[in-house]
Amino acid sequence: MSDLPGAAGADDRDFETFAVDVRPRLVRALVPVRGFDGAADAASEALAYAWEHWDEVGGMDNAAGFLYRVAQSRSRTRKRPHLPPTATIGLPDLEPGLVPAMLELPLTQRTAVWLVHACGWSYAETATAMETSPTAVGSHLMRGMASLRRTLGVTS
Repeated sequence: MSDLPGAAGADDRDFETFAVDVRPRLVRALVPVRGFDGAADAASEALAYAWEHWDEVGGMDNAAGFLYRVAQSRSRTRKRPHLPPTATIGLPDLEPGLVPAMLELPLTQRTAVWLVHACGWSYAETATAMETSPTAVGSHLMRGMASLRRTLGVTS
């Protein structure tokens, strides 16, 4: 293992001993939450993390417990967002300063404004796309619209 990144020499043997001891325990602990195949993959992810950070992990009092948490977070299944169908939208005549003003907004505000006002998505649909809450979408939208109004000199 000494040709891999990480610790060298005696530390390699320490890691190998550690991995042989901890891997089966990690897999057993992860089976209820990841299934057998998922548990084996998650344990491998955690041990890869341990190898990369062996200087830190090797000195922990409860390295196996720490790696259990690493395995859970690194192997977490990501929900695929269910997004509304994209409709072809015709762009109306635009205020010439709108596009530059939109580009000045932070990405979260620009995304919220675009999805809600230009695409007609609901706050819930936008929240799914942005991987945030509908409340956060409302905040981004409110700030983005206020900034656009200021930039464009619109009073409402």
